[in-house]
Amino acid sequence: MTVAVPVEPAERSGDPTPASTRDSSVPARSAWWVLIAGVVGLVSSATLTVEKIDILLNPSYVPSCNLNPIISCGSVMVTPQASVLGFPNPLLGIVAFTVVLVVGVLAVAKVPIPQWFWSALAAGLLAGAVFVHWLIYESLYRIGALCPYCMVVWAMTITLLVVVGSIAFRPVLDRSTAARVLYQWRWSITALWFTAVFLLIMVRFWDYWSTLL
Repeated sequence: MTVAVPVEPAERSGDPTPASTRDSSVPARSAWWVLIAGVVGLVSSATLTVEKIDILLNPSYVPSCNLNPIISCGSVMVTPQASVLGFPNPLLGIVAFTVVLVVGVLAVAKVPIPQWFWSALAAGLLAGAVFVHWLIYESLYRIGALCPYCMVVWAMTITLLVVVGSIAFRPVLDRSTAARVLYQWRWSITALWFTAVFLLIMVRFWDYWSTLL
């Protein structure tokens, strides 16, 4: 005679596998933002690369993002800051955002990604954020012009750093009060960053903005 034995759910029976899978999964909104930001950043970088090639082929070419004396990609593209490593900066963006795009696709598809990879990606984005802040300073106070596509890349880099950093450091949230507080206030801090950059742009170019009022 066969005796039926009730089967306990994995979480109640002590089997750690389902809990581990749940803990290592990426929140859907975070996964989708990594994918979307990867697409937007890649398109912006590719567009900048095409515009740069057009300028190299035809020095009199006027980029599509030349809107006024301040919002002017062309003014930025011809500067040394636009080719820090000896080639156009957007090529770095194409490589970086391609990686982000692939990671985003895997995350949305719920393919397990090792925690160490998220940490490495967060470190790479942190380096990218440092580079972005240098470019912001150069654009505002040395070049004196703003590139719209560049600013899109700035925004994608900073928000990606927040999202990927949140994923990478989830394991330490229970062990660090500072990390937990930073996590809880991450989007407020990001909003303050965007506000600060906006105000810097307004103050730096107020002489021009005031003529539009």
